Amino acid sequence: MDQTKQQEEDYGYNLFPERNSGKFQKGSIAESLFTFNHKCQVMLQFAMETSPYAKLLLGAMKSSGCAVYKDRHFSCEDCDGTVSGGFDATSSQIVLCQNNIHQQSHMNRVVTHELIHAFDHCRAHVDWFNNFKHLACSEIRAANLSGDCSFHNEVSRFNFGLKKHHQECVRGRALRSILAVRKVSREEAEKVVDEVFDTCFNDHAPFGRIPHDKKDANFAYRDFENRDRYYANP
Repeated sequence: MDQTKQQEEDYGYNLFPERNSGKFQKGSIAESLFTFNHKCQVMLQFAMETSPYAKLLLGAMKSSGCAVYKDRHFSCEDCDGTVSGGFDATSSQIVLCQNNIHQQSHMNRVVTHELIHAFDHCRAHVDWFNNFKHLACSEIRAANLSGDCSFHNEVSRFNFGLKKHHQECVRGRALRSILAVRKVSREEAEKVVDEVFDTCFNDHAPFGRIPHDKKDANFAYRDFENRDRYYANP
């Protein structure tokens, strides 16, 4: 990709200013003292240890040869006010927006959403920057499997009562995510989402189902944990 095109298309990096700033020194003493950063780190640790969504994804990535380490693969940073997190494919790192995530439930969803992108990056070798369909597919999967479109979350947004509501929520959230990080028209983004929607919506890996709530996610995590026992005892 030529330099001019790279400058015109920033791939959403403008939403994460610390990605392009020399001021961010990961692991510094000063950083650890900031309230937002400390709270973000604590909530991240809690999510990794207690969320069945996150635990399943972390286990699946380890099984696929892509073990995730908290200090290497997560970074709590200040971001644009419109985003909560992102996956930086160039560094294989998940950005958590410490200035925009204030509740544990929100942190759990963001960690899950971005881990789905990381899982796709690991297993499918996604071409994030040149293949629009790859990006759209991962955004559909992340919206579908992370709990972003759970009944509880949609009711809290006063969105409910529509036929095939879950599918429409997934489609809408995937579309918004694409438009946030790519300089394309809404029509172009909708066309690509429509082209890959059915295939990607029905790809439930590594959950094996759509985990509509924490109970579903716990069942999926239990099945994932037990699968080696099934294979070991034919």
